[in-house]
Amino acid sequence: MRVIRALRGWLDRRLQIADTIRGVVKHRIPRATASWFYVFGSVSFTLFLIQIATGICLAFAYVPSGAEAWNSLHALDARQSIGWFLRAMHGWGSTFMVGLVLVHMAQVFLFGAFKYPRELTWILGVLLLLLTLGMAFTGQVMRFDQDAYWGLGIGASIMGRVPLLGARLVDLLLGGPIIAGDTLSRFFALHVFVIPGLLIGFVGLHVLMVIKLGINEWPMPGRIVTRDRYVNEYEALVREDGVPFVPDAFKRDLTAAGLAVLAVIACAAAFGPFGPSGPPDPTIIQTVPRPDFFFLWIYAVLSLMPSGMETPLLLIAPPVGIVLLLALPLLSGFGEKSWRRRPLSVLLVLFAGVAFVSLTGLGATAPWSPNMQAWSEAPPGARALAHRSPRERQGVLVLQNKQCRNCHSLDDLGGHRGPPLDAVATRLTRDDLIRQVLQGGGNMPAYAKNLSPPQVTALVSFLETLRGGDLPPARDPAPSGPIPTASSAAR
Repeated sequence: MRVIRALRGWLDRRLQIADTIRGVVKHRIPRATASWFYVFGSVSFTLFLIQIATGICLAFAYVPSGAEAWNSLHALDARQSIGWFLRAMHGWGSTFMVGLVLVHMAQVFLFGAFKYPRELTWILGVLLLLLTLGMAFTGQVMRFDQDAYWGLGIGASIMGRVPLLGARLVDLLLGGPIIAGDTLSRFFALHVFVIPGLLIGFVGLHVLMVIKLGINEWPMPGRIVTRDRYVNEYEALVREDGVPFVPDAFKRDLTAAGLAVLAVIACAAAFGPFGPSGPPDPTIIQTVPRPDFFFLWIYAVLSLMPSGMETPLLLIAPPVGIVLLLALPLLSGFGEKSWRRRPLSVLLVLFAGVAFVSLTGLGATAPWSPNMQAWSEAPPGARALAHRSPRERQGVLVLQNKQCRNCHSLDDLGGHRGPPLDAVATRLTRDDLIRQVLQGGGNMPAYAKNLSPPQVTALVSFLETLRGGDLPPARDPAPSGPIPTASSAAR
């Protein structure tokens, strides 16, 4: 003990943090807030620490490469000692963390803790929620399996619908026009460095503001928040009926955090890690990618709405919702805190909870293949079908059903990941077209296993007609030197 005290004294004389720690431990809070309703923030912070610890361990074995990411996770599960358990702890810790952050936000909203003078604390909480969801999404991409690949494709298609900036945002998100190794490197940097760094900074600032402004008192009906009186009334409440944070509130926080950690360990041991499913295969386009648990409700919304409403809803609803959450303390920063006097707030939370649970259940079973690109659902124009033979029209059908226009444009409709098809027959001969379709090349995957010989023949027959007007078709390069003929040979 003498050695420990001496070491503690040596450190404190140089760091000067003993008074700060003592002030945090002994700071007084209203007695009624030493309650189980106030433990969700501390438990979320504990789970965040678990995410950092397990994430560091996984980073030693994970290879952020499009060719090796899936293999490295498979090796963690099958060959590394307790690798599967670390992955399971990381995955289930993420799930519990997202859930508890949502519950914490609902509790803060119902208890009126976003009101004066804690407006900025609420705004930081909203940003922390968005960053937590960002961690969950980028973590799913790290698996780089079939679900992650096509889920990322859906995310890119949503970004691509933004007017004017869509193409630039997709390039920024993917690191180029297609999902490739650069994409995984970007998401690895986001998941391991950028988002955790922002989370650590915002969490530190959030905790500092909670300490400085005090924990929100238990909302009593009739206790109105006003700019003139609230701070003095709160300080008087803490003096007259306050208790030290440690041990009165801390013991509940510690107990709840311990139970949450045990729940994560139990789920990890019983259910194992999330994925990976099969390796990503861009040629399997008839797929139904399933997002992780807390994104299933979005999956269900997109599956139930008419396709014509997808783009307006995706571009309007999320920004409006985020702006409303951020503006809430500015619009309703004073007045009644108690949920008993705010029935509309209670109904709003109940509606959000029921909608989330219902849509999540529907999303878990919805037999729906997402519309990857809003512009590719429209059929080819009349010009693509005019004056075509039956085989060529069958090729148009193959082009449409296999979603080739996700990457290639035709008549200025379609993607820009690959070259446009309007004059493809002037660049490639029939043999070149067949070889490109079957074997792939460049950024294009091979479709030999996904197209039957009649489908290949029909598709190539249609592509041969695309010459951009009256341009001559492509020809095989002529051999160098004069070509001998029968007459010249005779002479």
